[in-house]
Amino acid sequence: MVKVKICGITNLDDALAAVKAGADALGFVFYEKSPRYITPVEARLIIRRLPKRVLSVGVFVNAREATIRRIARECGLDMLQFHGSESPEFCARFTGARVIKAFRIKDRAAAARATRYATFARLFDSCAGTAFGGTGKQFDWSLAAPGRAAGVFFLSGGLDAGTVRRAVASVRPQWVDVSSGVEAAPGKKDHARMRDFVRSAKG
Repeated sequence: MVKVKICGITNLDDALAAVKAGADALGFVFYEKSPRYITPVEARLIIRRLPKRVLSVGVFVNAREATIRRIARECGLDMLQFHGSESPEFCARFTGARVIKAFRIKDRAAAARATRYATFARLFDSCAGTAFGGTGKQFDWSLAAPGRAAGVFFLSGGLDAGTVRRAVASVRPQWVDVSSGVEAAPGKKDHARMRDFVRSAKG
């Protein structure tokens, strides 16, 4: 069964509602330009309240290695997601960590870049302007093959309760990742939408 990551968690109320809905992982965005940014202190307080079965994922965009390691240690993160232009060599420095490298897919060349990375997982997201995720846009799912080539594959980009079932059947990812598709506003989740999303993804 596909697993669900709900990203862009900014408060405890939404986190606990996501857990109750059946999410397998929660994403915390440590990129200050994002409307879903959360401080490490706030994230740590939320993560401490999560059941052990729910993984915590720290999302970083072109952050310094020392910053990533400090936040990962302080928050007790289970996974690290790199959503910027991080190189294969940079990702390889995090030996022993479960690293998810995200790729903004606009064409076959962008998808093919994923094969250069030997990370724990690859995440394919849409490419919309200069935004690093959370755009609510879909990419061409026929380009997903390089993401599935090896390791764990996360599908993201424009998913909601109405599209995720078709996405799972068509692309067959191990994980689906949603943010704006379950929001009432950027950074504030809609609890009913989260329940509907998880039900559709796992149904």
